[in-house]
Amino acid sequence: MDLALVWFILIAVLWTGYLVLEGFDFGVGMLLEKVGKGDKGRRVVLNSIGPIWDGNEVWLLTAGGAMFAAFPEWYATLFSGFYLPLLLILVALIVRAVAIEYRGKINDDLWRKRWDWVIMGSAWVPAILWGVAFANIVRGVPIDENFTYTGGFFNLLNPYALLGGATTLTLFLAHGAIFLTLKTSGEVHDRAAAVAKTMAPITLVVAAAFAIWTQIAYSVTWTWAVVAVAAVSLLLTWLFVNKESWGKAFATNAITIAGAVVLIFGSLYPDVMPSSTNPAYSLTIDNASSSDYTLMVMTWVAVVLLPIILIYQAWSYWVFRRRLSLDHIPEHNSLTFIKKK
Repeated sequence: MDLALVWFILIAVLWTGYLVLEGFDFGVGMLLEKVGKGDKGRRVVLNSIGPIWDGNEVWLLTAGGAMFAAFPEWYATLFSGFYLPLLLILVALIVRAVAIEYRGKINDDLWRKRWDWVIMGSAWVPAILWGVAFANIVRGVPIDENFTYTGGFFNLLNPYALLGGATTLTLFLAHGAIFLTLKTSGEVHDRAAAVAKTMAPITLVVAAAFAIWTQIAYSVTWTWAVVAVAAVSLLLTWLFVNKESWGKAFATNAITIAGAVVLIFGSLYPDVMPSSTNPAYSLTIDNASSSDYTLMVMTWVAVVLLPIILIYQAWSYWVFRRRLSLDHIPEHNSLTFIKKK
């Protein structure tokens, strides 16, 4: 068994889980002001992801840890070369966590309003930058014979990468809006439905452009099937949104995000990070991987722990499956808030 290939696939699975689950978290955050009118409305929006958003981030930690352990050369080159955008993403994730916890600590409208803008900004930044990062990995970046990134920050801001950023942005906005239609009722649900109906055709156009560009410029023959599946999923999402079949729309949009990850990793293989300087300097699943013994130990750990994690997260989603509305939000009280003088 080629354990390096196994872990390449497992890392793709972990990124799929992260982008599908965290994708609607980002979408909800970006739509906080648009969908959540008034403080109660915004509390409904935030409470829709309140019990699950931090659990969704575990997928990122696991994906990053798996890359570090299974492909240390890939991890080192990626995180040193993409230092600034990845730092911005990390800061945004930290600031978002602080903002969600702190917005309700003081009973003051201006205090909450400021933290709401922080939440929205910290959702927009990673929603765009994840697409920029993955698009650059597929496109190839300057890497020398020592597997060292030799470019600068502005090398990453090319038209293809920016289209990748627009793709993740629109996918996550649609994903978040559809998620809110499933988790809320009343006014918040109606506004989320309106956003979903607006975003569905925009997402279709942007994501289709990125998929076709990727397939023509960087992919192999078999990934045309992935592009076809993603295209059908996008069309079905649009159809289901217009019919207000929200559960089906959420599922097809999730399939589209998963298809994008498969397209990206399928385009990379057997590379994990292509070099635009010289193809011979590219990082591959062979020259970037850890020893067979390390991969074997990791495999057994994954076999034991991954099912437990999946069962626990599925259980948490089931427990917090109830829809929320403005009627479920209590008035502020002195036991919860510090009154600002």
